[in-house]
Amino acid sequence: MQTPSKPKGRLLLVPTPLAEVTLTPLSDILPQASIAAAAVLQHWVVENAKTARAFLGAVNAVQPLRVPLQQHGMAVLPKHAKLDAAAARALLHPALDGMDMGLMSEAGAPCVADPGALVVAAAHDLGIEVVPLVGPSSLLLGLMASGLDGQRFAFHGYLPAEAEARKQQIQMFERESALRRQTQLFIETPYRNAALLQALIQTLQPATKLTVASQLTAPDARVRTRSVAQWREDSGQMPEKVPALFGFLAG
Repeated sequence: MQTPSKPKGRLLLVPTPLAEVTLTPLSDILPQASIAAAAVLQHWVVENAKTARAFLGAVNAVQPLRVPLQQHGMAVLPKHAKLDAAAARALLHPALDGMDMGLMSEAGAPCVADPGALVVAAAHDLGIEVVPLVGPSSLLLGLMASGLDGQRFAFHGYLPAEAEARKQQIQMFERESALRRQTQLFIETPYRNAALLQALIQTLQPATKLTVASQLTAPDARVRTRSVAQWREDSGQMPEKVPALFGFLAG
């Protein structure tokens, strides 16, 4: 008689605050159901163990963790990692062994502009159920507050760091925006925010609407949408070294 296979655990996609976890009470950012789910998990795949533990410390202040924090297992996902079958099984071993586990991004909803998508793809290949939990997404919050077209939009991640290649991509995406009436969205490494803003202001057409959304969900959150012509009159408004979303819609 064939022995029944052991049921697999689930992979829960656990959202985190967009800004530093100490800036805003966790219960103001995440629904109780997501906090409760995080509180009962013990096994994790994370980008950074230090920030993951800080988040779980904030969870514990709202709802006590089922297992002490020092007993949580944290598998750290290398940046730009390519997961083969063996590596995926190693990361997801607790779920294959029948235990629920969590996937945590550095900020916001996992797996969008985030290497966690590789883990989710591996979970599907291994027959592990994937459960997304509700929490903040900088892309949707920024788009909601921008006043740009929310019916047709595209997220492009990061633009090239090299100036000429970045300029060419901005011009190409502006043409697409005009053709499709499509909002174009980008993010950038915080220390390059100012450089990207200046490149957008200098490259885009004057009538194009440009949005900068920074520190979303934090007390000092800011969303500004103006024409490029208006930005050129007053371009020194980019907060440095904070998470930001950039978007534009051709005029």
